[in-house]
Amino acid sequence: MTDLKTFAALAQQPLGDFAPKPTTLTPGQEEASAMLWTSADGQTKIGVWECTPGHFTADRTAAGEYCHILSGRASVTNADGSGTREIGPDDLLVLPQGWTGEWVIHEHMRKLFVITPVVAK
Repeated sequence: MTDLKTFAALAQQPLGDFAPKPTTLTPGQEEASAMLWTSADGQTKIGVWECTPGHFTADRTAAGEYCHILSGRASVTNADGSGTREIGPDDLLVLPQGWTGEWVIHEHMRKLFVITPVVAK
């Protein structure tokens, strides 16, 4: 039997401890997250993430990511410098599998994320 899952009050969801952002380009930038759900095969993950202001690189070559911004503001840019998108509360950002680029967090950000690999046909 498949269980239904619901999660409420994502803006208040407790997170783990803040730790240094591994791919930061800004000394002192930190992030924290809480995993809400992981598929049985471990491939799809849903969670809440926060990050302090700063600049970091991101790599989505192994899996795509869907980000629903709960609070804060950022700019997201493709690795080649093109396609900058300004994102903020209530926006949905789609980072397709294969995407690489950079984030600049302007205001402390919280997002709901879904990370899922593309299934080969």
